[in-house]
Amino acid sequence: MKSNFTKETVDSLAKKVLIELSPEENKMVLEDLEFIEANMNLITQIDGLSETKPMTHPFDLYEATLRDDTSEEEGIPIEVLLRNSDKTEDREIEVPKVVG
Repeated sequence: MKSNFTKETVDSLAKKVLIELSPEENKMVLEDLEFIEANMNLITQIDGLSETKPMTHPFDLYEATLRDDTSEEEGIPIEVLLRNSDKTEDREIEVPKVVG
């Protein structure tokens, strides 16, 4: 079976996503696309595939419950933890603004 992908197809796709591929990279991408296409063609040959309902999740969903916290270990005092920070205000650490 002839592939639907060519060197020109790969170059066109690369141009659309604003990247430039060397001849070696183009060959590598072309080989990957041909491999994917061959596998997709195999998948379409599975009997009864068109009658199979698509899955929304690979596992049966279940409700998880958390165990009770039975730890009686004493935590680290907040004052000790805040000593590792350069800037603090009350019980909070000041961090640089990251949103414009």
